[in-house]
Amino acid sequence: MKIGGNELRIGMLIEHNGKLWTTCKTQHVKPGKGGAFVQVELKELKTGTKLNERFRSDETIERVRLDEEECQLLFKEGDVYTLMNMTTYDQFQINRSVIGEAADFLQDNMIVKITRYDGEIIGIILPDTVIMEVTEADAVVRGQTASASYKPAVLENGMRILVPPHIDAGVKIVVNTSDASYVERAK
Repeated sequence: MKIGGNELRIGMLIEHNGKLWTTCKTQHVKPGKGGAFVQVELKELKTGTKLNERFRSDETIERVRLDEEECQLLFKEGDVYTLMNMTTYDQFQINRSVIGEAADFLQDNMIVKITRYDGEIIGIILPDTVIMEVTEADAVVRGQTASASYKPAVLENGMRILVPPHIDAGVKIVVNTSDASYVERAK
């Protein structure tokens, strides 16, 4: 689908120079002399390479539509994840390199969305939050109550995050998957 340069927004997926790019930052500029343009920071989906590009407002850009399918993670074997399509019950495998950092939050039987472009899997969309157990939590340092204090903790997947002082090892917490931050204690 073709869109104008001035219609670019953060998070859009476009095809540029034969590659797929996602827009990270956009800045609309109307100089005193000359036509308006959009300064865009692009990130390539496969390699993660960043590129700064300038699009004129009358320039057309190819916006990409992705196919999404709901899948369930069955199990992990090494760096290969086996998933099942929830509508067709077809099973397929994805390598960790395709999933990227999202693989740290994957748990058995988790429902996720797979994104495809021209039949090829290019990514995975996690639920907004996941429940994880804290395996290690530092002790609270007394006297740090003047400001909102958080302490470091390690989750069951090995990730380090900051948690409130009342969270100890063995407690299950809700973690935001977009920025790996503490949300609340699991109920």
